[in-house]
Amino acid sequence: MPTKAERTTAFIIETVAPLFNKHGYIGTSMSDLTDATGLTKGAIYGNFENKESLALSAFQYSSNKLLNVLDEKLDVPGGALEKLASLTHFYKHYDELMKELGGCPVLSVGVDARNNNKQLAAAARELAKTIEGKIALVLENGVNQREIRLPVPPLQFAKQLYTMLQGAIAMATISGDRKYLLNTVAYMEVLINREIKH
Repeated sequence: MPTKAERTTAFIIETVAPLFNKHGYIGTSMSDLTDATGLTKGAIYGNFENKESLALSAFQYSSNKLLNVLDEKLDVPGGALEKLASLTHFYKHYDELMKELGGCPVLSVGVDARNNNKQLAAAARELAKTIEGKIALVLENGVNQREIRLPVPPLQFAKQLYTMLQGAIAMATISGDRKYLLNTVAYMEVLINREIKH
């Protein structure tokens, strides 16, 4: 059973993670953190060395939530085509999950931290690589099972798919129009069924 200190630390992370995703590292003030948690600055920093360590813990929390859902979507019965169908279905509703997280961790943190927090920026790059690797594994297994054929190596194709998805997420976020996401995913489904299905 977690101690009171461990429960407090977990509560702080879960509460502030959406704030960092929404407002960014610089844009999230100490008063935002104390208002959201109902704790004093001293109580927050009694659990974290500084704002940067709190932001990194919050990013890790958001990343783990995203990766857990992604793993669940890729762990469906069937082969590569079924897993890719589950993935595209997930991304059609990606913006709904992101509301809970305060935004897409890869996009929000990756862009925000690029020029002001090297550790957070590196963590966002690592998250993107992890997701690309998961997609590449599905593609590689599909090629090995002769379900799909690819014009390029699996990791390169996975990066192309993920770039399309992240671009759609960025445009949907900037414009407030989720059709960018829906139309891109619909195009990906056509691409998968017409171009790579064996």
